[in-house]
Amino acid sequence: MQFSPLRRALAAIGAAAIATATLAGAIPAAATTPQVLLVGTLHGVAGGYTGIQQAVNAAHPGDWVLVAPGDYHESPGNTGVRITTPGIHVRGMDRNAVIVDGTKPGTTAPCSSDPGAQDFGSTGSGRNGVVVFEADGVSLENFTVCNYLGNLVWFNGGDGSGAIHLGAYHGAYLSVTSTFYDPSKPTGSYGLFVSNTKGPGDLTHTYASNMSDSSYYLGACPDCNTVIDDAHAEFSNLGYSGTNSGGHVLIENGEWNDNRTGIAPNSMNNDDAPPPQNGACPGGAPGPLGNGSCTIITHNRVHDNNNPNVPGYSNPGLTSFGGGSSGPVGTGIYLIGDQNDTVLANTVSNNNAWGIMVSDRPDNEIAPPGSSCQGGITVPTQEHSVCDFPAFGNEVEHNTLSNNGSLGNPTNGDLADVTLPHNPGNCWHDNVEKGGGTVSTDPPLLQTTHATCAIPNTGDFAGPGAAEEACAVGLVPCPFANYPQGTQVVMHPMPAQPTMPHPCAGVPANPWCTSASASHRHGTLDAPLGAANPDATLTSRWTPIRSFRRARRRSTTTA
Repeated sequence: MQFSPLRRALAAIGAAAIATATLAGAIPAAATTPQVLLVGTLHGVAGGYTGIQQAVNAAHPGDWVLVAPGDYHESPGNTGVRITTPGIHVRGMDRNAVIVDGTKPGTTAPCSSDPGAQDFGSTGSGRNGVVVFEADGVSLENFTVCNYLGNLVWFNGGDGSGAIHLGAYHGAYLSVTSTFYDPSKPTGSYGLFVSNTKGPGDLTHTYASNMSDSSYYLGACPDCNTVIDDAHAEFSNLGYSGTNSGGHVLIENGEWNDNRTGIAPNSMNNDDAPPPQNGACPGGAPGPLGNGSCTIITHNRVHDNNNPNVPGYSNPGLTSFGGGSSGPVGTGIYLIGDQNDTVLANTVSNNNAWGIMVSDRPDNEIAPPGSSCQGGITVPTQEHSVCDFPAFGNEVEHNTLSNNGSLGNPTNGDLADVTLPHNPGNCWHDNVEKGGGTVSTDPPLLQTTHATCAIPNTGDFAGPGAAEEACAVGLVPCPFANYPQGTQVVMHPMPAQPTMPHPCAGVPANPWCTSASASHRHGTLDAPLGAANPDATLTSRWTPIRSFRRARRRSTTTA
């Protein structure tokens, strides 16, 4: 079952709609009618700019930057395109043909994997691609970014600051990938990266692959007010990583496959402060499902995440529970040190270790200033303190599982709870095996002993589950269990992705978009999400989730 089309946060409907909706007062109003700045040549009509950064520098709040097909080697310093003006809209006219390319200018083939074509930046540590820096109301749409050897698309609200400096944002029809990997060189780390935001924001109809850390990242936001809808992540270390990202977070309708680990929100005691990852609704609100959770992972296809040959994972000794550089190979959904999240109605299949795992997180990092093990338990050691983040209050329900756990180690299977005793513990119920049969769990009978929510319980942290998890992560040698090790990193070509159906929609008339085409709407354009009351403004998204859950509960009650 898939939801009907849902409202798109911050849909690009022109500066007037943005200025009069939730962003009013957050973005300086345009002094004049919004202008359209054209980059490149489309249908024989030349724009006024040859580079994207040139047009961005000339844009004012409310303006549009349209980009014609081409291979753009943008390189102002260590960033490809840097946006600091709020409220501007950057849109490519063809998702697959507008390429923001991190390789050196003059490289003939777009997104070349040739080592000599790579640009490691002035410091040699790599460069970021398209960066929106602390600028509210910016939208990025309908283009590809490749081979920037850092973060490829980054909505940056103050990375490492422990503060929230980014409000509304929007990304749609974006594709990001890297074709180059050398373990001794910088590499594409994060595909679509959002940090230090309060939203409302969204990433919708997007694709990311071949990342050494994660295809998608959302972090350092206690109430992110973010929707990730129709994402596709593959061939990365982690499909999704969400460090200390909680409150209103909705991850829905995506596909997560052929990564080392699929979806992995997590708590860490690092510069993505403040921890922990906590999906509880702000203010103690009951949330859309009445269980107090506003971080919901739902209606995703999570399959075949068994890939040890991903970028960034060439030596198991480089990883740790604290370093966060990897998840357990062969795992579909991995909640590590998470609190009060809901995992609902996903299809999880062919993950060879575990389909869905919930685990405590002992984080052995040396924390920077501003991160003091909030939400965790400080455990002194001989070297330095470890911050142990308990995983509790998570609800895993109504997921459909199949063919998970084929590695055959003792705890492998569909569901695993690897936690110490907690009050409340985690609850697991109404998860089913596709086609019938019994869901496999560790500990055994998990959906019987842990079916009731909001009561104390314990998992398998003190037993073989934690030991096998450490093996699968690569934290310790593993003579007693079989988990695959990487041999040779493989970078996969990116397939063409669906382009925006009507790239002139909502754009003021200009030489590339006539008044008729500019006014055309593809279906019903949606109003921006509201920041003042996320529960109310997310109603169009929450309603089908509520309805689905109620229907499933009725069916299991009467069966």
